[in-house]
Amino acid sequence: MSSKWKRMLFGLTIVAVLGCAGVWGVGSRLTRSTNSPVDLPAPPARLVKIDSSAGIELAGTFWPARELAAPAILMLHGNGSNRSSMTETAELLYENGYAVLAIDLRGHGQSSPSEKSFGLHEADDAQAALNWLRKVDPEARVGVIGFSLGGAASLLGPQGPLPVDALVLLAVYPDIRHAIRNRLALRLGKWPGMLVEPALSYRSLPRLGVWPSTISPVNVLAQVAVPVMIVGGGDDANTPPNETRTMFNAVRGHGELHILAGVSHNSLGRNLPPAFERSLLAFLDRNLKAPRPQNRFTELSGPERFARP
Repeated sequence: MSSKWKRMLFGLTIVAVLGCAGVWGVGSRLTRSTNSPVDLPAPPARLVKIDSSAGIELAGTFWPARELAAPAILMLHGNGSNRSSMTETAELLYENGYAVLAIDLRGHGQSSPSEKSFGLHEADDAQAALNWLRKVDPEARVGVIGFSLGGAASLLGPQGPLPVDALVLLAVYPDIRHAIRNRLALRLGKWPGMLVEPALSYRSLPRLGVWPSTISPVNVLAQVAVPVMIVGGGDDANTPPNETRTMFNAVRGHGELHILAGVSHNSLGRNLPPAFERSLLAFLDRNLKAPRPQNRFTELSGPERFARP
């Protein structure tokens, strides 16, 4: 081999090594802990601590129900946020007769610092929080409201989706590759994002020990038999409406779809439009407060609904 080819091969090797190091560094930044202060809740809410998987302690806020045997709601926030982002909705649910538990997932808020895993290990946190709620009132029906990462955590556990009575999924990505591709496209443009995405997605193998296909909420969603409300923002670029409809198609027979016109990804994780709040309460009341039917699961169907903020 000539010295010219040796230099070229050496140069390409250096570029490849630097490229891999750069991608690894970007991935590490995206999955690093983002712990943050959390506003103290007003009474009657109280602070709680919950043990999750080994070495992980979760911080939470609990609003006890005003009446015995009232249904309960577990609230799971999105990536980079904390339980404070769901306080407004939690207080709305409490005022309407629900017990509510909102937790900080690992690596967020006041919970233990930890690398994020797109819902894979956060599923342990969701299960631990549900177990805590079950101990408070074993007979109460329980629903889950999960936004983005939180919604994925409600589905991706080793035992499958959380065993609850109703599920509300806000802007939950169908699979990790789409989630990463959409976020890269916002920063790099469509085609550069598509080129870079596989390098980031397949970090799941050395980092988490699973193929990207394992981190796929839409595939697991098909196992859910309880009533499901699928919600997306009409202006959501992180989880576009077509991906929200893909999620709905997995549960069409017992699902309810809402595309909220003019609503972006981050705004959906914080402030629900008043018109949608009424739909949310109606869904929860119907499936958690109504007398249990002989067939445990209430089937919901109907045309796609568009709600304006």
